[in-house]
Amino acid sequence: MDTAGLEGRFLIAMPGIGDERFHRAVILICAHSDQGAMGLIVNQPSESVSFDELLEQLDIKARDDSIGMPIHVGGPVETGRGFVLHSMDYNAENALNIADKFMLTGTVDVLRDIAAGKGPRERIIALGYTGWAPGQLEEEIQKNGWLACDAVADIVFGDGPDDKWVAALSELGVSPELLSAGGGSA
Repeated sequence: MDTAGLEGRFLIAMPGIGDERFHRAVILICAHSDQGAMGLIVNQPSESVSFDELLEQLDIKARDDSIGMPIHVGGPVETGRGFVLHSMDYNAENALNIADKFMLTGTVDVLRDIAAGKGPRERIIALGYTGWAPGQLEEEIQKNGWLACDAVADIVFGDGPDDKWVAALSELGVSPELLSAGGGSA
């Protein structure tokens, strides 16, 4: 299977993924090369920290309309590190362009702008990320751990984290009821 160019694509966890941290996960791949891969889970809100608490920890004053924004679990790697995955309308210095569809910013300046009402129109704030060593992701895909499809902004930034897994599968024309935890090869 050719998995080159997974940037800007979804990884959709299969039922037999074998790691509860990725149960029904939808991951946007932000970078992928022969050096490995990095992505953010887009459908796992954090239950341990809110946007308000994050701003308070960073001593950032927020406008009232930015309060209550969810924080997501981006993945199990470096869970104290924050990222903002956002729409292309906001271009911060040092932002990573993801397949000309999304931007990824890892500086506190974007949080200040969001709190002031000047940030990107659409965004997900995430703590941590998912990461794979060279060849690891390709092996997991071969072992039926993940499906891949083009990422869709409406799914990335949409409401209802529980619905994103089903919506991502529907992009492939796959019904969740038809998925098996086991895989095979012909």
